[in-house]
Amino acid sequence: MKLDILSTNGETLDRSVELPEEVFGITPNQHAVYLAVKNYLNNQRQGTHKTKGRSEVAGSTRKIKRQKGTGTARAGDIKNPLFRGGGRIFGPEPRTYSSKVNSKVKDLARKSALSEKARQGKISVVEDFSFDKPSTKSFVEVLTNLKLDGQKVLLVVNEHDRNVYLSGRNYPSIQVTEVRNLNTYEIMKAGTVLLSESAVAHFNQAN
Repeated sequence: MKLDILSTNGETLDRSVELPEEVFGITPNQHAVYLAVKNYLNNQRQGTHKTKGRSEVAGSTRKIKRQKGTGTARAGDIKNPLFRGGGRIFGPEPRTYSSKVNSKVKDLARKSALSEKARQGKISVVEDFSFDKPSTKSFVEVLTNLKLDGQKVLLVVNEHDRNVYLSGRNYPSIQVTEVRNLNTYEIMKAGTVLLSESAVAHFNQAN
C-alpha cells in the first residue's frame, strides 16, 4: 500500500512511502482485537475500591435490645448491616483486574487494527517535524493544514520528542505515542492515525 507524504503545510511532497502488507494489509482478526482492548482496559483499573464490613465499622458491640418480648425482630449490635450506618454485606474488596494476553495475539491485534484503519482510509503519513518549544497552537495549526482539526488524531512517531509530546498533551483530541508503544486500544479509539515518515521506516525495517 503506497501513500503520499504530506508536509506540515498540508501539501503533498514529491515522495511517497510503501506501507508493508504484513502490517497494513492483513485480514483483521476481530477476536484478537477484542482480547487486546479488554486486556488494556483491565490493566488500567486500580482495583482499590473498598467498603467496610460489619467487623470494620465503628460502633459498640453491645446487644441493643433484649432477644425476646419486643414485638420486633431480634437484633445484635448497632453494626448490623440492616441498620443505617452498619457494615455492608458482600462489599467490594481491593483486587487486581490485570489479565494476560500472549504477545503474538497482541501483535496480531495491532496489525488487525492498523489494517482496518488502512482499509477505511484513516491513515496518513506526514514528514518528520518538531517544535522549538512546546506549543499547542502550533500543533493545532499543523492539524488544520492537514485537514484533521476536530478529529481524534493519534500521531505515531519513531522516537520520543518532548516538545511534540507536550504540544499535543493539552489538546483532548490529540494523542502522541512512540511506534514501539503503539497499542490496539489507541488505534481503535483514534479517528485518524497519523504516521511520521520515520515511523513508517520503522515498520518497514521490522518486517
